[in-house]
Amino acid sequence: MKITNFSILLLVFFIFPITFAQPRVGFYNNSCPNAETIIQTLVSDEFESDPTITAALLRMHFHDCFVGGCDGSILLNSTDSERFVGPNLSVRGFELIDEIKAELEAQCPSNVSCADIMALATRDSVALSGGPSYNIPTGRRDGLRTNANGVFNLIGPTASVAAFLSFFGDKDMNTLDAVALLGAHTVGVGSCDLFQDRLVNFNGTGLPDPSMDSDLVANLTTICEASENPSTGLDRSTPLTFDNAFFGQIRVRRGVLQLDQRLATDEATSSVVAQYAADNDLFKRQFAIAMVKMGAVDVFTGEDGEIRTNCWAFNNN
Repeated sequence: MKITNFSILLLVFFIFPITFAQPRVGFYNNSCPNAETIIQTLVSDEFESDPTITAALLRMHFHDCFVGGCDGSILLNSTDSERFVGPNLSVRGFELIDEIKAELEAQCPSNVSCADIMALATRDSVALSGGPSYNIPTGRRDGLRTNANGVFNLIGPTASVAAFLSFFGDKDMNTLDAVALLGAHTVGVGSCDLFQDRLVNFNGTGLPDPSMDSDLVANLTTICEASENPSTGLDRSTPLTFDNAFFGQIRVRRGVLQLDQRLATDEATSSVVAQYAADNDLFKRQFAIAMVKMGAVDVFTGEDGEIRTNCWAFNNN
C-alpha cells in the first residue's frame, strides 16, 4: 500500500489527538483570531470606569484555580455552586466575564472557554494597573462540576506562613511564587471584619496587635468605624497601582492582614519580601511567572470538560 503525505497526516491526528489540544500561547489564533483583542478591549473599558476591577479579577481567578483547578467553576450560579459559599460571597466581576463571553459567542460560537476568558481578563487588568504584561497559554476547557466544600480550604488572612507555603507547595509552587502571588494585595481590598481583631482585641488581649504600626492602627480604626460595611486598600500607599510598595510597607509593620504582616518577619519568607521590596522589576517578573503557573493548575484540556455557551451554567442545563 502506498503511504501518502495525507495518510501520514491522518495517522498523526489519530494517534496524537490530544497533543494538538494542549494549552499554548495563541491557542485561538486560527479558530477565533480576535479573541484576545476582544477581551482586552472590554477589560479596558471596564477599567476606565472601575480600576478596582483588577483586584476583583485577581481574586476570582485565584479562588477558581485553587478549588478544583482553573476550570471556570466559580462562575456557575446554581444554588449549590462555589460562587455562593464562604469567602466567594464577596467575589465580584462576574458581569464583565459574562459580557466578554456574550461578545465572543457572537463572533466565535462555542470556541473560547470561560476559564480562558477569566485568565486573559485578569492578565489584561493587571497590565492596565501598571503590572506586567505577559503571555499565557490558552486552551483550557470548562469543568463539569462544582465543589462548594472546597472553597473552605482556601488560605485565609490569619493563616500561618507554614500553612501558606504548604498551600501553594501542594500545587508545585515555590516560595518565590507564593510570595509574589500574595503581592497582588498591592491592589487588594479587605473588609474590616478580616482584621478588626488586630485593632482592638488581638488574641483576646484587649489590645491592638503589637506587630501593627500604631499610626496604622489609628487610621484603620477610624475607617472601620465610619460606615456599616467598611473596607480599605491593603496597600496603604498606592492602592490602585500594581507595584512593589506593598512589600515595603509590610517591612515597616504596615500590613493590614495578619498573614501579610507575617511574611515580612517569618524566616521562610522575609528575605523574599526584602528582595521584592527592593526591586519592582524583579517582583513583576516573578509575579508573571507565578500567574502562568497558577493558571495551569489542574486544567481540563483535549476532550475533557466543555466549552460553555454561558459561563454561569453547564451546557446541559
